[in-house]
Amino acid sequence: MSNVRAEMESRLRTGTQQLGLDLPADALHRMMTYIDELVRWNRAYNLTAVRDAEAMVSRHLLDSLAIAPWVNGSSVLDVGSGPGLPGIPLALIQPDRRFCLLDSNGKKVRFLRHVRRVLQLENVEIEQARVEEFHAGPYDAVTARAFAPPEKLAVMVEHLLRPGGRLLAM
Repeated sequence: MSNVRAEMESRLRTGTQQLGLDLPADALHRMMTYIDELVRWNRAYNLTAVRDAEAMVSRHLLDSLAIAPWVNGSSVLDVGSGPGLPGIPLALIQPDRRFCLLDSNGKKVRFLRHVRRVLQLENVEIEQARVEEFHAGPYDAVTARAFAPPEKLAVMVEHLLRPGGRLLAM
């Protein structure tokens, strides 16, 4: 393992400990595989503005995992998932929850399907649609990262959230 890779894993391990998260045994390795795939696909498909794998640890993984204590219920919808944030990191550490990653962008959905296969994420489904046209659910929790202002987001996902469910707008 390279020094850079070891440092990234160390930063991820330290960050998850600081967040108070108890991770499944293989979660760190699988998150690093996710970063590898994101960096590789990002070269061709411009999935995220963050290009540096080291920066992705804090700006993507740890940022996504920070909401883990507030995710409730058994079903989670990640609206505007893009390259799978926060859905993929959350699904990796919460294998007992069912995640639906929703995005309207075809290249991002193709990446998500690829990552689901590579990481063998049985608890993740991928849907390509606009949130206004998506009518599954209802979900116990809805997450969104930089998707829309909170007041607009609340209206957009109202039909997808179970009564008493939780909207986590990042």
